[in-house]
Amino acid sequence: MTSSRPYLVRAFNEWILDNDCTPYIVVDAGVQGVQVPAEHVANGQIVLNISPGAVRGLVIGNSALEFSARFGGVPMQVFIPLQAVMAIYAKENGEGMVFGSEPGTPDPGGPGSRERDVGRNAGVPEERPSGRPTLKVVK
Repeated sequence: MTSSRPYLVRAFNEWILDNDCTPYIVVDAGVQGVQVPAEHVANGQIVLNISPGAVRGLVIGNSALEFSARFGGVPMQVFIPLQAVMAIYAKENGEGMVFGSEPGTPDPGGPGSRERDVGRNAGVPEERPSGRPTLKVVK
């Protein structure tokens, strides 16, 4: 079967927008093919606002997510293979989904990716500024 991740990212993005919230994605910047502004990567990850007011031409395809945006006033075309999307959530309340590995996709800690701890909160930045939502794994 094909990966469910592109369908889930599209669905969560639409759901977050329909509820008047701001969709953010957490990206593993170490995955091969990721094109994001390196100066904004922290601990191998970058959190991106993908709301219509923040990006232009958002396309969530079956293999990649891409858009153009400005970072510090500098325009950039962003390209993210969907296997690098670690989570999608609403900025306002933290509602969303953290993705695990799927059969048939490269291991996030394997070739083409930086090594990292895969623990209970994998994919979620550990420290968030005060007042910002956090994600937690619900089992």
